[in-house]
Amino acid sequence: QVQLVESGGGLVQAGGSLRLSCAASGHSFSTYAMGWFRQAPGLEREFVAGIRWSNTDYADFVKGRFTISRDNAKNTVFLQMNSLKSEDTAVYYCAADPHPKRLGIPVEYDYWGQGTQVTVSS
Repeated sequence: QVQLVESGGGLVQAGGSLRLSCAASGHSFSTYAMGWFRQAPGLEREFVAGIRWSNTDYADFVKGRFTISRDNAKNTVFLQMNSLKSEDTAVYYCAADPHPKRLGIPVEYDYWGQGTQVTVSS
């Protein structure tokens, strides 16, 4: 069983930066693929970024602005978000799975955090 706790969300002006963290409990963290997803009101949950071992993947709309990384010694995955836009406003969720077929598909992940709100003001 894996428990995930996100932190680092908040209110930021457009063009600003935030760094989200996701702390994971349980063993074998380094073997899990990790993903960040987001969901805005009235919209479906969408993929933002994922990391499997040292391989990363990003949604087109965050490429060049967001960076996913992990610290296996601290059982934590990060999402550095730069050049934020108002359309990035959403609840951001961390997800984990040992063997997702594809990083970008929400149903491939067994474990989810409670989410952290990111609000970007224009």
